[in-house]
Amino acid sequence: MRDRRLPMTVIGGFLGAGKTTLINQLLRQPQGQRLMVLVNDFGAINIDAALIESAGADMLSLTNGCVCCTMGGDLFMAIADVLDRHPRPDHLLVEASGVADPQKIANAAVAEPEMRNGGIVSVIDGENGSALLDDPQIADQVRGQISCANLIYVSKGKPGTEFLTTLKEIVPNAGFAHTAAEVTAFTELGQDLSVRVEKNAPHPAYVQWSATDDAQFDAKGLRQALMNRPTGILRIKGFVRGAGATGWLVQGVGRSIDITSIPQPQETQLLAIGLKENLNTENCHTWWRDALRRHDELSLED
Repeated sequence: MRDRRLPMTVIGGFLGAGKTTLINQLLRQPQGQRLMVLVNDFGAINIDAALIESAGADMLSLTNGCVCCTMGGDLFMAIADVLDRHPRPDHLLVEASGVADPQKIANAAVAEPEMRNGGIVSVIDGENGSALLDDPQIADQVRGQISCANLIYVSKGKPGTEFLTTLKEIVPNAGFAHTAAEVTAFTELGQDLSVRVEKNAPHPAYVQWSATDDAQFDAKGLRQALMNRPTGILRIKGFVRGAGATGWLVQGVGRSIDITSIPQPQETQLLAIGLKENLNTENCHTWWRDALRRHDELSLED
């Protein structure tokens, strides 16, 4: 007899690991499946939802929480919405925020009789993952996101042998994927996977800062402003208005920053995330205000 329960796969991983990029790759090659995506982001602005290429897929978004801590009720309401849809999707992909516990999200599928657990895919930054596991402030949380995985997807470069050995020690029974096609093959199995019931250690406290305004920057001025951003920002992302018809997509992890030209956004939206003990949000407000002032002064001089 055909199992008519809706499979749910959780895409987890730490801040900036590449979860949204992976989901977009899965959406481009759905292999005949009708996919639905539920995107959660930590902060008042759901930047990741705006980055999802949702053509051909349904999408719901949750903001201002990390699902595992503050968005539990909203998560179950969103799942109920999915189950009430006609026709139902073939598969639900949940993109967890970078500070969420994927295991707790996957438990929602176990608790719902009309769903089955389609597994946890943990996205690991192949370039920076080793450094995260050496960071005493966040290592336990990153290990927790890895240890519950059924599949490890390595993004952003080829990891070294030592790092791969470490990953296999953390989660010896997980599979490994290096391409989106391999992740698709995993989700197509439709298996009903068990979920661990033990609790991971509570993660450290995070804070978020966001700005929504009509600020405009040229590429040089924007890069200069972002290079001077406050210390303590682990992740910064968003859209910034430029001149004419061109705007900017901002993606930053740690001290690295990437600025890509995009069609002009309607407004500037930036979101920054950091550990509460390391990031002063008032410093972020001051930094952004001063960056706008300096850019306006230079524009007047030109």
